Amino acid sequence: MLVNVYDKQGKENGKLELNDEIFGQTELKESLIHQVVLAQLANRRQGTKSALTRSEVSGGGRKPWRQKGTGNARQGSTRAPQWIHGGVVFAPKPRDFSQKVNKTMKQEALKNAISMKVQDNELMIVNDLDLAAAKTKEIAKVLGNFGFDKKTLIVINGEDEKVYLAARNIEGVDVIDCDLLNVYDVVSHKNCLCTQDAALAINAKYSMEE
Repeated sequence: MLVNVYDKQGKENGKLELNDEIFGQTELKESLIHQVVLAQLANRRQGTKSALTRSEVSGGGRKPWRQKGTGNARQGSTRAPQWIHGGVVFAPKPRDFSQKVNKTMKQEALKNAISMKVQDNELMIVNDLDLAAAKTKEIAKVLGNFGFDKKTLIVINGEDEKVYLAARNIEGVDVIDCDLLNVYDVVSHKNCLCTQDAALAINAKYSMEE
């Protein structure tokens, strides 16, 4: 497929030939994207919170008072949940939230997500992001030329310190290396601005793995 390439002013500056299987899929599987995103979010959970049950807290070995005759409610231990320093009811314990998703599913979901952005005109390819200085107003001007403001993902190829520094103060704008591109980052941003080098790198990487 041929896609438009733009300059930093948002004006068309040529065409780029890309693989249909990566950027131009027509049969989009939203359920697959949903499954992979859920797995990504689950794998980010630490699952380390923990509390003690009444059988694990110290103390409370004897009955605090006799069963009858005191006028108090009957109690068997001072470590029951209603007591100060008592155990926690249904105490949380460390657990593993991770979900396994095979490599083929991850790749297919990413291709679907990218194709969806292309179909909705929410992915634009810019020939380069060579900024004059690492200033927020520089990258903000570029984003403004494309009509992108909030929730924009900037995809670059390799490290570009100027772009990282310029974009870090804009809320909702994130910069990612094309090698680290994933389904969650694509679908969680409204727009995607991808450099030509990054688009070619993504095209080459996933074309080889087909």
